[in-house]
Amino acid sequence: GLHVDLSISGCSDSDGEMMYSLDGEEKWFADFINHRGVEPQPSFIDHHSYVEGAYEQAVADQQTCRSNLKNSRVGMKDIPLEN
Repeated sequence: GLHVDLSISGCSDSDGEMMYSLDGEEKWFADFINHRGVEPQPSFIDHHSYVEGAYEQAVADQQTCRSNLKNSRVGMKDIPLEN
């Protein structure tokens, strides 16, 4: 059968999100408050782990996201709300 594989990444000035899921179940997410990757899988399944460095990559992606957010704000500051 078909599966739904989802990745969510986003940021704001004060928060961020990085999460992977499969068929609606979270497989991994970055806990930016506690500085670690979390694999919230129950103990009764075959555990799937992400490669070493996944959390560090999520941190780097957040820095890129915030830089892109800043650039978008600068580039769009003089565009009128309506044409």
